Amino acid sequence: MIIRPVRVGDAEDVHTIRVMPGVMENILGMASERVSYTDEFIRSLSQDDHVLVAEVEGTVVGIAALQVSARARLRHTAEFGINVRADRQRHGIGKALMSALLDIADNWLKLKRVELSVFTDNEPAIALYRKMGFVVEGTKKYAAVRNGIHADEYLMARYGD
Repeated sequence: MIIRPVRVGDAEDVHTIRVMPGVMENILGMASERVSYTDEFIRSLSQDDHVLVAEVEGTVVGIAALQVSARARLRHTAEFGINVRADRQRHGIGKALMSALLDIADNWLKLKRVELSVFTDNEPAIALYRKMGFVVEGTKKYAAVRNGIHADEYLMARYGD
C-alpha cells in the first residue's frame, strides 16, 4: 500500500469508492453523483486542503482529507473525512490514511483541533476514531437522510498539544 497525495487522474477510482454500497450511505454520497463532481473536487483543492489516497496495485482504495479552516480565527482547526472501499475496510487502510494526515495536523500545521462527524451506528468507524484519539463531543439529531430515515451523527474531535 502506498499513501500519497491525490492526483486529478484519481477521480475515477475515488468516484467508484464514493458511490459504492457500503460507503455511500456513510459519507453523504448519492448514487447519482457523476465522475465530473469528483474531478472538480480534486481540481479545486486549495493549499488548505490536505488530501491523501491509499493505492494498492495501481488502484486507489481509500481517500482521506484534512481541510484547514480558511477563517482567520479558526486556522487552528480542521475537518477530517475519509472513504475506504467497502471490500478493503478493516484492513488497516483507514488507520494508515488517518495516521498520515494526523501527522500533518500535529507536526506540520500544529493544529489544536481536528473534527469530524460520523453516523452513530457506524461502529467500526467510531472505534477507529476513538483509537486515533477522537472523543464524542455531542450528537447531532436528524443530521442527514440515510436509507429513507433521518439519522443522527456524533460530532467527534481530537485535540492537539
